[in-house]
Amino acid sequence: MVRVFAAALRTMTNRMRIRRRGTRPLPALELAARPRPWLRGLGLTAVVLFGAWLGLLIVGNVRAPVGPMNTTMALRPSLTGGTKINVSPLGALTLDSHVAPVRLDVNVDQLDPLRAQALVDHPERISGLQDEVARDVEHGTLDLAVRSCVAVVAGATALGLAVYRSPRRALAAGGLALTLLAASGASAYATWNPKSVLEPKFSGLLSSAPAVVGNARSIVSDFDVYQKELARLVTNVTKLYDVTSTLPAYQPDPSTIRVLHVSDIHLNPASWKIIASLVEQYKVNVIVDSGDTMDHGVAAENGFLDPIRDLGVPYVWVRGNHDSRITQRYLERMRNVHVLDDGRAQTVAGLRFAGIGDPQFTPDRSVVPGGDAAERLAGDRLASALRDQRATGSPVDVAIAHEPSAARETDGEVPLVLCGHLHHEGDEMLPYGTRLRMEGSTGGSGLRAVEHKYPAPIEASILYFDRDSHRLQAWDAIKLGGLGETTAEVSRHLADESRPRTTPSPGTPSPSSPTSSAPSP
Repeated sequence: MVRVFAAALRTMTNRMRIRRRGTRPLPALELAARPRPWLRGLGLTAVVLFGAWLGLLIVGNVRAPVGPMNTTMALRPSLTGGTKINVSPLGALTLDSHVAPVRLDVNVDQLDPLRAQALVDHPERISGLQDEVARDVEHGTLDLAVRSCVAVVAGATALGLAVYRSPRRALAAGGLALTLLAASGASAYATWNPKSVLEPKFSGLLSSAPAVVGNARSIVSDFDVYQKELARLVTNVTKLYDVTSTLPAYQPDPSTIRVLHVSDIHLNPASWKIIASLVEQYKVNVIVDSGDTMDHGVAAENGFLDPIRDLGVPYVWVRGNHDSRITQRYLERMRNVHVLDDGRAQTVAGLRFAGIGDPQFTPDRSVVPGGDAAERLAGDRLASALRDQRATGSPVDVAIAHEPSAARETDGEVPLVLCGHLHHEGDEMLPYGTRLRMEGSTGGSGLRAVEHKYPAPIEASILYFDRDSHRLQAWDAIKLGGLGETTAEVSRHLADESRPRTTPSPGTPSPSSPTSSAPSP
């Protein structure tokens, strides 16, 4: 009994102590499972990204004077990065300057009349304009970096506080936003391409002013650092503002030979007006047509070729698979036309050309068994002729074939080979050092432009050759909107052996290959 009483007394004493100190509530039963950690992390990431974007959109812009112009700089989310310079109302320039999830946007708002007038009154200041522009761009970029950091942190923190109502979670969101911006900056710095301004892509009215980047020789010799490139670009844009109604013409360089490469016109009468305009605008010395000028190759189509007589420059032509021998004989009778076939070479406008006609004639776009072998055999014949020319001391500068499969057989025998046929532009360095340039359809695929959902673009290229070495220096790829569209785009490319290139899909079967069921273009 005594033991039982003592135990009861101890129990009562412990209960009284618990009551005096307060009892801990029992844990509440949870009817639902707690959110998984990865869902919380995903939600926090969404808050950070959206908040940072809002911050950049609202307060992430910087107004900075750049030379005689007022500009607005901003960072914007992007999957590919790069830099976009908007020059309203002339158009825009796009540069592949870096790879990061942010893009640098530079909007040229207006030309400051006071600073522009000061340049007019004191022309000697123009010589120092590039250095001034470089300093302005550097200061503006630094200011943009600081403001962007503040913008993304403030935006992510504010949104985090509104969503979570917890200062700790809000600060975590702001810190994560700052980390992401720092990582983006590091990626941009690691992939920064100071030469990207050498290969800008133009749109709008700027595509009508190839002089904005100068001639091929000045590009190679003068543009060596990014600040000077951007400064020269801004200087030229200033000049464009001064003469908006009459854009400056492209001034021909006596040391440069300009070749207009066209292909696959396919009876599009609008092509002749476009070609004539390009000849005049770019001061073209010679036109190269890599075939498929016609659609069926019948004598009734020959009148379509008559505008070639009025282009005012030599016209070098090879037969395509839609061009017949009738077409070829008709062109041979024109004074300014140089028809190349069987590897024959001719010197035209200072360059030595050799070419071969397409061995196939398939106006119905049929697939001929053994057609690809015939193309390779034609390419072998052209390569043999090229070797013979080199052995006689008169090497060929440019070879021409219609199909890429024939053109590839000339690898190692000539510096440059031109072709067409596939209706899209491409550039490829072959294993033994020959560059293959494939032109798109200068006729926008002709009447077949309406066969697909979107019209095919009209494409052509201006090739710049050094007059002394006869080597390709650069080219302008010109792309115009197809049927019913009014867009224009010009992009400059340098013939630099170390640059990455877009290849014309060598793994894709040729339309003339027996393994392909598609009709030939």
